[in-house]
Amino acid sequence: MRQVKPFFFDITDDEIAYFQQESAKILKSATLILGEYTTRFEQAFADYIGVKHAISCNTGSTALEILLRLKKVEKKTVLVPTNTNFATVAAVLRAGGEVRYLDMDKTTFAPTLTMVQEAVEQQGSRKKGAPIAGVLWVHIGGVISPEFLDVVSYCRKNGLFILEDAAHAHGSQLKGVKSGTLADAAAFSFFPTKVMTTCEGGMITTNHDEEDYLARSFRNQGKRGMNYGGLHHDFGNSSRITELGALLGLIQLKKLPQMIRKRQAAYDTMTKKLEAAGLDYVSTTHMDVASQYKLIVHVPTGRQVEAVKKALGAEGVIVGGGVYELPCHQQPVFEGICAGETYPGADRWCPNHLCPPLTSGMTEDEARFVGEMLVKHLA
Repeated sequence: MRQVKPFFFDITDDEIAYFQQESAKILKSATLILGEYTTRFEQAFADYIGVKHAISCNTGSTALEILLRLKKVEKKTVLVPTNTNFATVAAVLRAGGEVRYLDMDKTTFAPTLTMVQEAVEQQGSRKKGAPIAGVLWVHIGGVISPEFLDVVSYCRKNGLFILEDAAHAHGSQLKGVKSGTLADAAAFSFFPTKVMTTCEGGMITTNHDEEDYLARSFRNQGKRGMNYGGLHHDFGNSSRITELGALLGLIQLKKLPQMIRKRQAAYDTMTKKLEAAGLDYVSTTHMDVASQYKLIVHVPTGRQVEAVKKALGAEGVIVGGGVYELPCHQQPVFEGICAGETYPGADRWCPNHLCPPLTSGMTEDEARFVGEMLVKHLA
């Protein structure tokens, strides 16, 4: 029986040979961090996104935390979607901030402009609790909400920062602008399951010269303007990417447009089947380009997600993780945050969606088969 799996590491034999060749150069040079390949990767990523600065680090989680430290969120409130990865909320807490959750809309799996406005207005009327400093927005599944630019405009008019958690959104583009330069700054993840990977790694993107300077310090033990040495100005950490990771990043970045095109083709094939059967999913048709990290399919009322996943697995369609089955306001580690608040959208749809396999390694036949199996077990 064939199996269509949710993860695929897109690398060719020629790329492996090139990686081995360049890795040998790195090892012989003995420069294992903050060398030529890190510089090249950062410049190439900045050029691809269309942003002035790109600063690599060891994880996307670190990238988020550094950005929040730069925004000085200590003892201030940051609005964060509840349906996001642990790392988004944890980064705010590690930077000394307080979290206020935003609910989500079914059609985008993101908050709405109205939700942001209401949260800001309610905080102002309460006159208690830490003031809201900004919004940490998540492009869930690589989908940029059609309202996002309006959210950015609202935040800027009201003196709030707006940051992009672009962990899923490599290459996603709205109205001619790529994710990573749509707001004040952004953080990307290069975790193994992401659209492109460096094994582990992350990237900060910003057009702000001082933030670039300080972010490089925070990722390197606070050594302002220096790669090495023993003078520390900022309370940073050892958060650098390795030269080997940067080399892999260069290889993956070069083929990122090709990988996205393959993902889009698979997405198109599957969603045609879903539409013909009247099944709902989160659409990306409003975007210029979507990373297609995840195809988010709404599970109809009366269907049990785990039963559907099991049935799909028996057909050879292995379903990976969703975005996200358990929202952060239900996570034990965050117990007590926003106690007493309710998030009906997240409570309804986080446990009632699934994300079928969608990779750059899928053939057209595999995508058609996955679409047919989704229809068979959801319609």
